[in-house]
Amino acid sequence: MPARAAPDRITTIGLAQLLGMAYRGQDLTPVWDRLTARGGRDPQDAAAWMDMATILLLLGERERGLHVQEAAIALSPLYRRPHGAADGLKVLALVAPGDFMANAPLDLLLEGSAIELHLLYCHPLRPLPAELPEHDVCALAIGESPENRPLLAQLQDRLAAWPCPVINGPPERIAALTRDGVCAMFAGDARIVVPKTIRCSRSALAAGLSGLDFPIIARPVHSHAGIGLFRLEGADDLAAYLRERPEHEFYVAPFVDYRSPDGLFRKQRVAFVAGRPFISHMAISEHWMVHYLSAGMEESAAKRAEEGRFFHDFDTGFARRHERAFADLYARIGLDYFGIDCAELPDGRLLVFEVDVAMIVHSLDPEHLFPYKQPAMARLFRGFQAMLGAAAASRSAPARAPAARPAIPRTPRRCPTA
Repeated sequence: MPARAAPDRITTIGLAQLLGMAYRGQDLTPVWDRLTARGGRDPQDAAAWMDMATILLLLGERERGLHVQEAAIALSPLYRRPHGAADGLKVLALVAPGDFMANAPLDLLLEGSAIELHLLYCHPLRPLPAELPEHDVCALAIGESPENRPLLAQLQDRLAAWPCPVINGPPERIAALTRDGVCAMFAGDARIVVPKTIRCSRSALAAGLSGLDFPIIARPVHSHAGIGLFRLEGADDLAAYLRERPEHEFYVAPFVDYRSPDGLFRKQRVAFVAGRPFISHMAISEHWMVHYLSAGMEESAAKRAEEGRFFHDFDTGFARRHERAFADLYARIGLDYFGIDCAELPDGRLLVFEVDVAMIVHSLDPEHLFPYKQPAMARLFRGFQAMLGAAAASRSAPARAPAARPAIPRTPRRCPTA
């Protein structure tokens, strides 16, 4: 690890603030200009380069953004992101290089707190540094992906002996969240439907797969956010798909028609914090491939009104109906924090599309259009922060009498360098 950088060289603006500016339509050019000026004056200013990488990723310049991020990590793998006065808990997050879908969005989840967050970028070929910042809780924020699997494997033994509480360990539980792995996990479940998912090579897909009838859903193994995801109606569609896609491995699953009686498709994102479900959004779309940003929620007052009712009734409605399914999910996934994208089938079962720790949840939608979101997201954020506080408190609390809702201590014990 390079020599420890000065605090101002590793203190970033961070994803939450920069993403908020982008959501509000603010021009990021002045921020970019200030950052490039800082980098010009001090080429060792790792935080400036890391924030520039974040801006590039926000602007859709992924390749360039990752290149700048790599250069920043070479200067310092450790970054500080203070929240509020930063005089509360100290949290060390282990993260992976990559875009916004590589890691759990801790910077967004800590909104409204006084937590001092440190982000340590890890690499499978580089051991963790011997000297780490003082912290109360370690959070494993690395999401499941083919790129991150070696890193998660490398961290398995180290985290097993970590001297502080670890949120979302052990890493093997995250590594198990592949699309085919989640499918196998819930095979035969009476309340949860995960479509039979097969991981196959390009040649196997081209030759045809037994056991799957058209229509099918195909996507490259490495893809997210619907990139390369298509519904294929028959052999001609499959041949055309393979002509267009250069990838070598794919996930294939049967298409499940989950439309509601009115012909619209509804998909919910639910975050789980210590087993408790919190609604993040419900997208309503005319198309089977539902993404919130393309579902026309801002343009449709009727859709927003329905989503608002869904938010208001979530605990007594959707969450109550699927209480046992949610309990099954929490028990089998075994993580302190994760998210799901899901839908309700006409027969009442829960259709699960994906399980991951890195799903984006935020409170950045315009309040005048989505007045119901801010209170709901604030509850989610408070729940997540309370979980961190409870973990820190548990380290020194008497084993015989744990509090039902441990308060965040004013001066929690700090973790020595690990």
